[in-house]
Order: sequence, then structure tokens, then C-alpha cells
Amino acid sequence: MSNRVVCREASHAGSWYTASVLGIKPVALGVLGKHSITGQDCQPFSIAYLHGPQLNAQLEGWLSQVQSTKRPARAIIAPHAGYTYCGSCAAHAYKQVDPAITRRIFILGPSHHVPLSRCALSSVDIYRTPLYDLRIDQKIYGELWKTGMFERMSLQTDEDEHSIEMHLPYTAKAMESHKDEFTIIPVLVGALSESKEQEFGKLFSKYLADPSNLFVVSSDFCHWGQRFRYSYYDESQGEIYRSIEHLDKMGMSIIEQLDPVSFSNYLKKYHNTICGRHPIGVLLNAITELQKNGMNMSFSFLNYAQSSQCRSWQDSSVSYAAGALTVH
Repeated sequence: MSNRVVCREASHAGSWYTASVLGIKPVALGVLGKHSITGQDCQPFSIAYLHGPQLNAQLEGWLSQVQSTKRPARAIIAPHAGYTYCGSCAAHAYKQVDPAITRRIFILGPSHHVPLSRCALSSVDIYRTPLYDLRIDQKIYGELWKTGMFERMSLQTDEDEHSIEMHLPYTAKAMESHKDEFTIIPVLVGALSESKEQEFGKLFSKYLADPSNLFVVSSDFCHWGQRFRYSYYDESQGEIYRSIEHLDKMGMSIIEQLDPVSFSNYLKKYHNTICGRHPIGVLLNAITELQKNGMNMSFSFLNYAQSSQCRSWQDSSVSYAAGALTVH
């Protein structure tokens, strides 16, 4: 058996979020036998490592403008777009994370690039971020793998996908005061049927019951416009962007009711292009399972934003929402 540590590079650093600092020139990407900073045997060296300070300052700025009203969160829903679009929105969710009690972070992100009818686990040991490396919890991965319900994603699939990666710098920042004391459990969620959402919800419910676990559910909300092939418009709401907000907030309200069946019915009726609908469905089913056992929980959305305000049929936008689940 090889002891080689396999790393997933911060493949979207420098494009979806900053990986540059004034005064430092970008370093050419190249395959290094050993990582020049950590000395680990690794995949192609990422320039992102040298460029953490600007990203750190951005994350600190967004988090400093937000209140922690729902701390400690047991789960959060937060967006996964480029930080210039959704960084300030995501801060509302991450501000609710309590690093003092959090020891394992499950990150559930939808699959954008590969067809997947189940959920998939990563095949690496380490997820790189420009701030510091995040370690995958191989013990929990072993437990999940033994269920026979999971596939493995290739390194290529892992690095192409942004829905998990966009949560890594925020996770690193939120946990930085206890950075050597936690692990992550990344899970790529496929296009699950309602019955599969129930099955995975049941499976994850025992982990959600543990106060030292945090669930990060990765989702943007409505993708509106011709390029997304979605143009639902309720004229009674006024301009298009107001109709989009009304549609999203209808869905957000149903999520706050913690009812997976109502959420499924809402999606069937309006076909709202919520890309993380399956991870959200898994979370809602996990909550339902715990409620049956008498656990009392509530979910609150704390922020809503749109990438732009659509006023004509030529426009397009993506919506973002951030919220937190608390256990009483």
C-alpha cells in the first residue's frame, strides 16, 4: 500500500474566487514531485497556495458585517457561485458556525458535470484551499462506503466540480481558530429520486443528531433567463426580478417548514431551477427522521440576494440564499 497523500487542488482559485495578492506575480502551474510548501507528494502544484492573504481579507470583511444570531448552527444552506456574486450572502450562514464545538463538517454539493443517480465520495485525502489544507475524515468515509449506497468520483470529476469547492475557503475561515481539530466529509449528490432522498436522509440523520457535526448544504436558487432555459414570470409581482424573488421566497418558506414532501411538490409545480434541490431534499429528510424521534429543530433563512435584477427577457440572473438550522 502506498502512503502517498492524494490532494484535490483548489482548481477554481483565481477564477471563481481570488487567488492573487498585489506585489506577487502568478507562478506558472507545474507538476512538482513534492509540494514546495508542505513537502507532501501531491498532484499538480497550485498557485493558489501563495495567494491566501487577499482571500482571507475578503472573507473577514464579509463575516465582519454579519450577526451570529443562530449559533451554533447544526446545518447551513449557502450558495456556491463566484464570491464576487455571493460571498457576502454566504457570510450570513458561515457566521452561525461555532468552531469550538464543530469537529466534522459534511459538505453536500450537487453534481453539475457528471450524471449521478446516487451520491459519490471523493478519492483523495486532502482538499487544498488558499488558506490551509482540509483533511477528509477517512473513518466516516469508511462507514459511508460500507453501506453500498455510494460511488467514487474521479479526481477529474472532483476538480471540475465547484459546488463543494466554493465552500472550502469559507469552511477554513470559519474554523480557523480550531483548524487542526476538525475533518471534512465531502459528498457529491446526484439527481436523486424522492425515495433516494429519503434513504440518504435516514443515513445522514444519525450524523446530523451529533452536536459536533455540521452539515453544509451547497445550493444556489433560481437560475433565470434564456441561457438557463427558465423564464417563469408572475406579472402580478411587478418586474421580473420581483417575480423571481417571490418564487424563491415561496421555496425558502417551505424549506423553513422542514417539510420534504411540500418542497418536492413546490419543485414539481414551479420547476424552480434550484441546483442544490437534491442536497436540500436529503437534509429535509434527515431532519424529518430526527423529528420522529422527538428532536426539536428550526431553520431560518438569514439573507437573500440576486446576481442582477432582471427587467427584460434578455436578462439573466442567479439567486442566492443563506440560512441556518438550529437544534433546541
